[in-house]
Amino acid sequence: MNDVLFRTTGHAAHITLNRPKALNALTHEMVLRIDHALTEWEHDPAVETVVLTGAGERGLCAGGDIRAIHDDARHGDGTAAAAFWRDEYRLNARIARYPKPYVAVMDGIVMGGGVGVSAHGSVRIVTERSRVAMPETGIGFVPDVGGTFLLALAPGELGTFLALTGAPIGAADALLCGLADHFLPSAAAPSFVADLAGLPVRDALARHVQEPPPGQLAAGRTWIDDCFAAGTVEEIAKRLLAQDAPAADETGVTLLAKSPTALKVTLASLRRARRLGALERVLDQEYRVSRACLRSPDLVEGIRARVIDKDRRPHWSPPALADVTEADVERFFAPLGEHELGLAAPADTTGEVVW
Repeated sequence: MNDVLFRTTGHAAHITLNRPKALNALTHEMVLRIDHALTEWEHDPAVETVVLTGAGERGLCAGGDIRAIHDDARHGDGTAAAAFWRDEYRLNARIARYPKPYVAVMDGIVMGGGVGVSAHGSVRIVTERSRVAMPETGIGFVPDVGGTFLLALAPGELGTFLALTGAPIGAADALLCGLADHFLPSAAAPSFVADLAGLPVRDALARHVQEPPPGQLAAGRTWIDDCFAAGTVEEIAKRLLAQDAPAADETGVTLLAKSPTALKVTLASLRRARRLGALERVLDQEYRVSRACLRSPDLVEGIRARVIDKDRRPHWSPPALADVTEADVERFFAPLGEHELGLAAPADTTGEVVW
């Protein structure tokens, strides 16, 4: 069975992630095949729109194939994971700059690498089934695939909240955070996709887009912005646990269950992403951080606890926030020399899709 399917209907070219039993998790081969298809369609005048969907009933994509990353980190030399990330991040940047409308139907679960192949698109659709998240700190990893770029742009400190806690959000909150553009009911998604064969994107949207059900984040903006504006993870946790809001206290408990190292590196990554600006610069930073994570015991342990053994009882090393020093964090951002991703070189580029 092909892990990713391609077809063209009318003026629309379709990418379908096709690993439903693995919740369409991305493999290196899938990334390469998608990139090849985008090259062909970019130069095909018959293709006016590219559409991304996921096979099965559960969601678009749960992320990258973290079992393969676990095995490479534990038993290999890290080159396979690094090669996967190199091509994946380049694909993320390509999607963001794609010259034709790139429509991502973010129905169901969309996490990690799934965000990377969807939320950088020019038209991002969510439904009442959407659950969007960057849950990396729970496996001893750090948000990547341009996730720190996207979350750094979210209003107030919502992006910091999502990056550190890995909390999944629904349609209205994805729209609020800038991770999606339009809502339509899940039942209308097939008709919307079919309409793209013959209609311009704006006309197809006009037929189906609706107002989403209410979200949850807006009601918590006061405590989220106050707590997550703190300069350290320790202070964020302290402020959360001191709040008079049950949701804040629960968030503090959730936060302290994550990898201490991943939390501190994630906060540093997000704050640096705000200063870096361009997506390509942020992806270059994420590549340094991801490669450094391969040398961190928490990545292997986090994947073991959540995916391999599924005991959900990771033993983080070091086990406490206080034990993670500034020098420990800084090592994750060390230059890679000839192994840099190099997307931002020789100069940053910007682009805007207009249709």
